[in-house]
Amino acid sequence: MEEPIAALSRDGTRLHLQHGPIDLIVEADCDAADKPAVYGQLWQRFQTVLNELVYELPTLRLPVGQGLSVTGPVAVRMVRAVQAHPTAAFVTPMAAVAGAVADEMCDVLAIGGQISRAYINNGGDIALRLTPGTCYEVGLVPVPDEPRVLMKTTIYEADPVRGIATSGRHGRSHSLGIADAATVLAQDAASADVAATLIANAVDIPGHPGIGRTEATRLDPDSDLGERLVTVSVGHLEEEEIVSALTAGTNLATAMIEAGSIAAAVVCLQGHVTAVGTPRGALDNGHRTSYTVARGQSSSASAALSWRD
Repeated sequence: MEEPIAALSRDGTRLHLQHGPIDLIVEADCDAADKPAVYGQLWQRFQTVLNELVYELPTLRLPVGQGLSVTGPVAVRMVRAVQAHPTAAFVTPMAAVAGAVADEMCDVLAIGGQISRAYINNGGDIALRLTPGTCYEVGLVPVPDEPRVLMKTTIYEADPVRGIATSGRHGRSHSLGIADAATVLAQDAASADVAATLIANAVDIPGHPGIGRTEATRLDPDSDLGERLVTVSVGHLEEEEIVSALTAGTNLATAMIEAGSIAAAVVCLQGHVTAVGTPRGALDNGHRTSYTVARGQSSSASAALSWRD
């Protein structure tokens, strides 16, 4: 297995940590004199994370509900996150892996109390650290390569949101659904990660001839999805089909909000976008929280992070 790596940005404010599939961008607000120690303790913890996960990988690939027993801190976070979303749908703790790693690293940053504010971005799944008087402004960017914010919200220290995650068929993992993206705000990144996966999977039109699917193991022999059919292509959909698919996803998101599992969700499919939930500041695209984007715009989305002092 390759060795973990660490690198600082040129100005010394951000830290890049990478080990196998784990790829973190970290920024912590603290006194400049404290930053080497803060990032140093993060680096020490990071070097052990992947090996811990690999050790328990066979269990982490099992469906929730099979009496999963794990011991590693990140693995425990993963299992706890999937168990907090009661569902008849297939899901394994791997649905929470990126978010759980971000949460673990964010908690390490908090040790010592020098941090006033921080984020850990693990491939688009983000864990936040906030203290009184601080906030982050989060934007949904429909085209990852273009700096156009589709909608945004401000997360304050008093808000019950410390995690943001995005899932969909364009992401790093395979999806059972057809959503271009489902972005979720929740109490932590692991919870948001699982919810985004389930919501993205729910956005679907079963049996549609224009949707290409294949067994997950054909794309990745080690996939926790086994021989389940994952989406590989989506042809043109009529507007009523898009609305039907999005409604399935937003109905699940609404149920999660009512259960207290998440705070808000945004779901995108072929230029159509719906949003549910209103954390403080609301998910705001002007004045509405549910709307349609003109056809021909982006078919993918991701969460982006900026900040406001």
